Amino acid sequence: MNSSTDVRGDHGNDRSSDEYAGFDELPAVEKARPDESPGAPRFEGDVSALPDRACWALQNLLTRRYVSGDRAPQLWAWVTEYQDALRVRLSELDLRLRIVDEVEVAFVEQAGYDSRWGRKILKRETINTYDAILALHLAKYMRASRDEHVIITTEEIHELFAGVTNTIDRDLALFDKRIGRAIDKLEEMDFLRKHRDDPDTFTVSPVISAVMTASVITDLQRQFEQFIGSGDPGDDVVDSPLPADGAGGDRNSGDAEAEGDEW
Repeated sequence: MNSSTDVRGDHGNDRSSDEYAGFDELPAVEKARPDESPGAPRFEGDVSALPDRACWALQNLLTRRYVSGDRAPQLWAWVTEYQDALRVRLSELDLRLRIVDEVEVAFVEQAGYDSRWGRKILKRETINTYDAILALHLAKYMRASRDEHVIITTEEIHELFAGVTNTIDRDLALFDKRIGRAIDKLEEMDFLRKHRDDPDTFTVSPVISAVMTASVITDLQRQFEQFIGSGDPGDDVVDSPLPADGAGGDRNSGDAEAEGDEW
């Protein structure tokens, strides 16, 4: 047994010195990373230079108001992973990518500059005056609270409009309908999330903290004060500075959605 062991050891030393000599001098082969290169064509004529996941992230950024980590975690992961490439693609369309890591929300906004050749890719969000008032108050409500999960009831939402009902809207039945429509709109925009077990209780979405920046709040507050001072009942459809749902062309053809005062 001992002699057999010695023989194997001798052969092993010979192979190590001859057969494997120079392996350390061979160039290292880097493993391919398929996520960083385009995959198989998604359709006939596909010439994309981006990975599929980056393309899907871009498509969703252009067709959603925003991508939220708690509602679409996979899309959120792709947006953050490919954000540098996405910023380049969006800049080519005069769009900015906004990523708010604290609440895991990403959205795009139109960049403004003077050019007769430039075209607005994003359509504007058109909302009623009461929608804008509720968005303003919810944003301030959220900022005043240190809790990430802010709960608000229908009754408390009505109380936010106390200044309006006392000075402008004295028809209480119509007033309640306007507030109800505003609640529905902000649910659609994912600013409010209704509780399944209690339809009169809502969670204020963290999305509102991302899109309602200090400058937006200041602008809406100024417009709100003008609205209170005007005595107008507030049925106008207005443009808001909030992210819109989907891409669209310029709103300069006089269609009904673009009419009204700008907020």
